[in-house]
Amino acid sequence: MQIPALNPSRRTLLSCATIGFAALMTACASVPAPVSVADTIAKTPTLSTLSGLLGSSGLNETLKGTGPFTVFAPSNDAFKAVPAKTMEDLGKHPERLKEVLTYHVVAGKTLAADVKNSKVKSLNGADLELSRAGDFVTVESAAVTTSDAIATNGVVHIIDTVLIPPSKK
Repeated sequence: MQIPALNPSRRTLLSCATIGFAALMTACASVPAPVSVADTIAKTPTLSTLSGLLGSSGLNETLKGTGPFTVFAPSNDAFKAVPAKTMEDLGKHPERLKEVLTYHVVAGKTLAADVKNSKVKSLNGADLELSRAGDFVTVESAAVTTSDAIATNGVVHIIDTVLIPPSKK
């Protein structure tokens, strides 16, 4: 069976459709796939210190889990402001490091616009004071500098201070 030749205008239309489909498929392939809270933190250059600490504390697997989680993620600059002695102490006491890191995580997915002036329970069991005035959100003494990095299992908000949980009685 012989295939009939296409006239030039149909050939051009077919070529354009083929190129358009290929471009669409390429564009779709370049859209980043949603990732977990842990992977979102790992992919964010300003959170490299937190990412490393999550890995050394064993919390990466938790934050790759079902969730949902809201993470108030201290930036690298926030960690630089922590006294060297405190960071050294956290490095020597993994259970204390885990307490500090889980103080930055809340169960559930809370976008910045959904923050109410209230207390919420962190994963380490201590209360966190959340406040919002317009677009300005704070967590305890920390300001949210970048909000709403959406992940498959929650959301990440970058904060400017490392929060230290209250001592357990």
